[in-house]
Amino acid sequence: MDSIIRKHKSKKQSRRYFTQETEDAIVRYNLSTDSEERSQLYADFIHWPFYKLTQNIIHTFKFYYTDGVDNLEDLQHEIITFLLSKIHLFSPERGAKAYSYFGTIVKRWLIVYNQKNYQNRIKNIQFSTLNSYSDENSENSDFRNTPRIDKEISSLMVDTNEDNDGDELNLKGYKHEDKLSMFMDLYTTYCTTHIYEIFPKKYDAQIADAILELFRKRDSIDVFNKKALYIYIREQVDVKTPKITKIANVLYGIFREKYLFYLEHNLFPYK
Repeated sequence: MDSIIRKHKSKKQSRRYFTQETEDAIVRYNLSTDSEERSQLYADFIHWPFYKLTQNIIHTFKFYYTDGVDNLEDLQHEIITFLLSKIHLFSPERGAKAYSYFGTIVKRWLIVYNQKNYQNRIKNIQFSTLNSYSDENSENSDFRNTPRIDKEISSLMVDTNEDNDGDELNLKGYKHEDKLSMFMDLYTTYCTTHIYEIFPKKYDAQIADAILELFRKRDSIDVFNKKALYIYIREQVDVKTPKITKIANVLYGIFREKYLFYLEHNLFPYK
């Protein structure tokens, strides 16, 4: 198949690589029972569009955590192999175009792949990072033997008692990113607890929860750009981008108000 790629690369290519011809070839491929015909259809009409589809999605959404492969073309080969294993599941009778159908498969595959590689990278650097924290704060026992400092401290700070205005924190000596991480845990807990007060409509609350899930999983989602985050939310809730933006703006307003108070007063305002 490398010869097919080289052949297409040597020619001046149209920007439209996944055409009606491609759509028709995939249908013919699935209907055929002749192995030689299927191989020819794939080589002539399907392999190059699959190659360009994977390439464009990788670069558009910046899926670059590729520790498991030597280069992006090796990654594309893995994805194309997966697409080929799922090609028989495509049916135009369900209303979807092959381009959209296989594009969605590629995005989902890459999201899982990037999350896995990012988590592995974090695990590999975690011990050296923790040792650095321990050396810098050796006089403070709170920093010793703590696999996730922000999680442990935030669990001590969270107070669901509605009569409390907040809990005073000792943030002296913490780096900005650590303060922000602690705040994020508190903010996510607060919004989750009060989600139906903030968003009385069930549908709005579902969208908000999908957004908050990104905050809960923030250790792995910073491998994505804004477009990929919108894709993730739309995968969780059937919703259009303007609606996501509207709900996100409400959450941002709460975030901004409470974060400014948090930085000024060293406490999280629960009211």
